[in-house]
Amino acid sequence: MVMAQSLFQTLCQKISDVQLSVLAPSWSLPLLGRMPEVAAAIPTPFEHGRLSLRQRFQLAHQLRAKHFDQAIILPRSFKAALVPFLAGIPLRTGFLGEKRYGLLNDIRRINQAELPRTVQHFVQLGRPRDSTTEISPPPPRLVAHPHAVANILDRLGIQPTEQPVLAICPGAAFGPAKRWPSAHFAQVARQQLLRGWQVWLIGSQEDARITAEIYGTGSPHLYDLAGRTQLEDVVDLLSVASCVISNDSGLMHVAAAVDTPTIALYGSTSPKVNPPLSSRATILWRELSCSPCNQRSCPLGHTNCLRELAVDRVLEALTRATATSIHAGNTPRIRL
Repeated sequence: MVMAQSLFQTLCQKISDVQLSVLAPSWSLPLLGRMPEVAAAIPTPFEHGRLSLRQRFQLAHQLRAKHFDQAIILPRSFKAALVPFLAGIPLRTGFLGEKRYGLLNDIRRINQAELPRTVQHFVQLGRPRDSTTEISPPPPRLVAHPHAVANILDRLGIQPTEQPVLAICPGAAFGPAKRWPSAHFAQVARQQLLRGWQVWLIGSQEDARITAEIYGTGSPHLYDLAGRTQLEDVVDLLSVASCVISNDSGLMHVAAAVDTPTIALYGSTSPKVNPPLSSRATILWRELSCSPCNQRSCPLGHTNCLRELAVDRVLEALTRATATSIHAGNTPRIRL
């Protein structure tokens, strides 16, 4: 969803007075609310993996009354193309996939060698069929509300600080082959605490086991926030952090989109496909012969692509990233 903002920006730049509505799962609505390009967000009522034909017919009926001119379908599934077709939207643009002939009437094909990144694919869908290759898609930029952070910290019981803040995002819903070991994260947290930093562990309730391993016996300046924040809270918290260390995950893209220095850790996936879209992001990837395998769990059973990514290397990257920010007068980012 964060990468889709590059498409939204492209559409707003090229079509005057465009009214852009986004049909998306309910969980993503807080992100859409931080994208000024989006005029309306429409939640989908479907369960993941279910055809839900009755609900799709009902939603299509609602959309038909809005008289949309075009639908751009980012997922390549048959189900994703069904509602725009049933809603009678005249122009239905999307990639070839799952035999969607008829459901789509503006089918695009992508040259993966020329356009390797997902964000490039999205942006191409917003351009005419005969347009030249888009080289530099506009980077996502979520609107953050730093003024709201004081209330968020108070609600979470976090002591405001004049010291730098490190936000650690150790989860990755895709699977363990995308997660740097929790013991490695814990070493980084301990080192920054010794340097006088405050450290936030950020993630969903599903990440609570991982953050608990990092938290260990705790520290007065270490906060485990897994499952305690809403997505809109996380956008604002990451925007005021001095640096974010994250696996290749949704929160990595959020951190990049609020322009916070980000250390992005890659294992089974490739940053050549879905990198953090920010000039302030540092990518660490060992690029072993067996990666990217794009598997949820290591098929070889060792996960060396992440396990052997040294803590010292991450700490060095963090030092460089924050030294640049300090030189520019941008850290600490939080002063309450």
